[in-house]
Amino acid sequence: MDVVLLGSGNVATHLAKALKAKGENVIQVYSQNLDNAKLLANELSAEAISNYTDLNNKADLYIISVKDDAIDEVAAQLKNVRGLVVHTSGTTDINVLSKHGLRSGVFYPLQTFSKGKSVSFDNIPLCIEAENETDLNKLEKLANTLSNKVYNLDGEKRKVLHLTAVFACNFPNHLYALAAKILDSNQLEFDILRPLIFETADKVMTNLPINVQTGPAVRDDQNTINKHLNMLNNLPELQDIYQTLSNSIKITHK
Repeated sequence: MDVVLLGSGNVATHLAKALKAKGENVIQVYSQNLDNAKLLANELSAEAISNYTDLNNKADLYIISVKDDAIDEVAAQLKNVRGLVVHTSGTTDINVLSKHGLRSGVFYPLQTFSKGKSVSFDNIPLCIEAENETDLNKLEKLANTLSNKVYNLDGEKRKVLHLTAVFACNFPNHLYALAAKILDSNQLEFDILRPLIFETADKVMTNLPINVQTGPAVRDDQNTINKHLNMLNNLPELQDIYQTLSNSIKITHK
């Protein structure tokens, strides 16, 4: 099918490349910044545009992959298009599209994307939604060409999923960054922690996280917890995080 991509960020880049690899025809890439549009469009043999008046209105699928608070603004420019319009947001309702009279859907990949690191879509959960069965079937067929994990979720379940993704991905990564900061201030390398991080992540691939929790809090080792808190005396914001998480672990494992 002919696809127009509205956006050129991390999600847009990986999704467009995956679609191209499966034989879909990405014909245009739109970005407010024409140079950004060109960078991605050149990889896809597509046309780069930065003006909505240049938008091809006969494509089969329009993918809005921009910041959540910009989806409404982009959708408002697409009233003359004939194809199905989807966004890739985990938290935005489908009606942000349908209120503009568009054939509306959602195509949300549950994954963290960085432009510099390639990913395979084979096992990336793709969460889809559409206003009618015909369009849902089209999205399901497309999603199944990319991934082995396709889920038909309504907006409320998708929001719950996105919330849990913040807990499971964004927060741990921030904690890695804080750990790296402490290590660096003590002339230690972050590489020392990598095997521990890998083993922790590997365990939850086959176990529930609550069943593999380790550390002083789950052991109720208050002596060690106090020592750690004392080490963070000059970093009160990290003390608060440490204490909050330790308390949460203790409560969960009562």
